[in-house]
Amino acid sequence: MLGKLTAQFEAASADYAQHHGMVRDPDWFVLKLQEEMGELTQAWNRATGRGRRKGRTDEDLSRDLADETADLLGHVLLFARNNRIDLASAIERKWLFRPEEG
Repeated sequence: MLGKLTAQFEAASADYAQHHGMVRDPDWFVLKLQEEMGELTQAWNRATGRGRRKGRTDEDLSRDLADETADLLGHVLLFARNNRIDLASAIERKWLFRPEEG
């Protein structure tokens, strides 16, 4: 599961970077994690009344939270891939289960 999902995120990220002339060097991967965590935090603050809504409806806020969570997940997988981290093994070690394949 993680391998296929990671490959899909990698293809999308590589296409996006090429289209926008971005260089994904080793620092880029960790910096994107930080950026996306900040955006998720901002979405959370808006959704929970701790930040300005900026005219966003409840539906918008829910979608923003989901979208930023998806971005963060994608960048976690990209970071792991770029750093040759075996996430399945790490999950098994830290969370005490093995992610399902398929």
